[in-house]
Amino acid sequence: MAQRKTPRSHSRKEAKVPPVESKNGKRTEGGGDAGGGGGGPKYSMFTWFVVLALLGVWSSVAVVYFDIVDYDSVIARAKDFHMNFSQVLQGKLTAYDTDGDGDFDVEDAKVLLGLKEADKTNVGDSPEEKTVLKPEDVSEPEAPELQREEPADATSPGTSTPEETPSVSGSEDVESEIQAAVPLPPLVEDDFVPDDPRDSTHPHEDDVITIDSTGVLLEETLPEESSVKSGQYVTSSRLSQEAEPTEAEKHSEERAEPEPEREKLKETENIPEAEAEHKLKEKAKKKKPKLLNKFDKTIKAEIDAAEKLLKKGKAEEALRAFEALVQQYPQSPRALYGKAQAEDEVAEKLRSNDMLQRAINSYREAAELPDVAPDLLKAALKRRAERQQFLGRMRGSLATLEKLVQIFPDDVSLKNDLGVAHLLLGDNKGAKKVYEEVLEAAPGNGFAKVHYGFILKSENKIAESIPYLKEGLESGEPGTDDGRFYFHLGDALQRAGDDSAYDWYELGHKRGHFASVWQRSLYNVKGLKAQPWWTPKETGYTDLVKTLERNWRTIRDEALAVMDQNTGLFVPEEENLREKGEWGQYTLWQQGKKDGNSCQGVQKTCSLLERYTEATGCKRGQIKFSVMQPGTHVWPHTGPTNCRLRMHLGLVVPKHGCRIRCTNQTREWEEGKVLIFDDSFEHEVWQDAVSYRLIFIVDVWHPELTQHQRQTLSAI
Repeated sequence: MAQRKTPRSHSRKEAKVPPVESKNGKRTEGGGDAGGGGGGPKYSMFTWFVVLALLGVWSSVAVVYFDIVDYDSVIARAKDFHMNFSQVLQGKLTAYDTDGDGDFDVEDAKVLLGLKEADKTNVGDSPEEKTVLKPEDVSEPEAPELQREEPADATSPGTSTPEETPSVSGSEDVESEIQAAVPLPPLVEDDFVPDDPRDSTHPHEDDVITIDSTGVLLEETLPEESSVKSGQYVTSSRLSQEAEPTEAEKHSEERAEPEPEREKLKETENIPEAEAEHKLKEKAKKKKPKLLNKFDKTIKAEIDAAEKLLKKGKAEEALRAFEALVQQYPQSPRALYGKAQAEDEVAEKLRSNDMLQRAINSYREAAELPDVAPDLLKAALKRRAERQQFLGRMRGSLATLEKLVQIFPDDVSLKNDLGVAHLLLGDNKGAKKVYEEVLEAAPGNGFAKVHYGFILKSENKIAESIPYLKEGLESGEPGTDDGRFYFHLGDALQRAGDDSAYDWYELGHKRGHFASVWQRSLYNVKGLKAQPWWTPKETGYTDLVKTLERNWRTIRDEALAVMDQNTGLFVPEEENLREKGEWGQYTLWQQGKKDGNSCQGVQKTCSLLERYTEATGCKRGQIKFSVMQPGTHVWPHTGPTNCRLRMHLGLVVPKHGCRIRCTNQTREWEEGKVLIFDDSFEHEVWQDAVSYRLIFIVDVWHPELTQHQRQTLSAI
């Protein structure tokens, strides 16, 4: 009994707490509540905790049992809030996106803290543009060792004998290539090439042709050791070695011009910085497209898992995942769209036109499913049109874009794309109508202005074209900063007698479109020696020059015999290069292909040239006779590529009145002598003699091009 009482008395003693003096001097008894009861607040807090817990449990049971709260909607809203908040946060942090992946992440933080270098990305690149298409200025990488379909009419790499074709247009010169009013044609890797647009007769045809007929720019970096020693280069651009400015360049810099025009150009030069800042703000505000319909939201987790594989670059795994989703949920537009994207990526990786055609078909199928989200419909059809264009299916692309414009009639950007599709088909009339509609709805649209200006210029409406081209370039809108538009605006101003043309050429040079103010070709190979006039020794083609000069009378007599036949073999120049006069041409080789019919009339001349593959195999040049009548003036112009040099052999040259200017140097032809110049530099011709002038033109590969480059560069 004594042992039982002891703990009680002991506990009572412990319960008594001595008075405590607080900081304010007041004394408290027992450190407890007003009641001063034993156990005090310790037991009260525990009791309340138990009571609240029991109430919570019974409340939860009641809610679930009587279905008072719709938990599905609550969870959906919570997820919605999480996504929206994440998007807002990412939007605010877009300005700190240093790796170009569209959001702020750990990699971006490393760059900002100096722990990692930022990835260098090209200005203006967009996710949609990151395909096997490469910009004009990028060097061509070594082709991977893959099986490639060889076109039936292509010369094998190991064969130096040029191709022979029944006929070649006699008047079509390469300068006409730069009259295209479309964005710069994409570079195509060796093993993944677009189909020939001429073979596109149906939007869904599956024939794959690997002939590169797009005249695309292939820029390659030359090896350090070159077969020709380069002296000081005339140009001072990224395409050539730095050099002191020539007298011509100094003259162009000192050229007087009205102050207002100069101020406008300064404003135009500042466009990229302002535009970049504006784009960042717009990107932050831009909402993420909504690609999910109601059903797709129910399988969002599965779609996200497959999408994550695609973002990590695991295209094949992503394709398998999306294929499984499509098989399980055939009514899901988002799953089918993901499958199309994965096929697109795999096609790019494998350089497979067949796989790309599968992607094109899948984009169409995704767009045709019922209850497709509008943003997904637009994205699928737009991408389909782009990939159709890449494969050369121009008519199919046009049909896709027409459908898009019909569905989204208020989207001006789609109409602009439709105008480009018409231009790719050579349908300037159709493109003009589209751009007129755009400018009526959006008078300030720079993209429409610059393309509409080009179309007017192609119609020889020079004065009318200038304000559209100028205002379009000054707008700085995406798609306007293109070398072709600087080229055509400058050309229009020159023809109008306005010296501010050279200021626009200078701006085009600063933007990286031209090698210099004088050298304005658009299809270039980096690092080639650049100078307007060449000597035979500098070219390394002295044997060819000697052959031409030793046999000039034979060549002349055959040309005169063809002229005397009056058979119409000399075709008038139709490239809109003449201000006035008559200029005819008789072509023997073009794009490395021999015109068998033309050579029948001048067999000795063709026989002389057969062994000089630097000329007959030059896919970016021509061999032809050129006759110019008195009173002819050829506008200042440039050729399309720096990959060739042009030889002029004088055959019939009047003593006075015939001259050619290349940059700031003017020379005259001599009978039996060869002049050599680089026609990628600005040149101009006058024929003020009393009789016709007849010369023989022979284009040759630039001597610094490697054998591999000569074999793989596309024809122009």
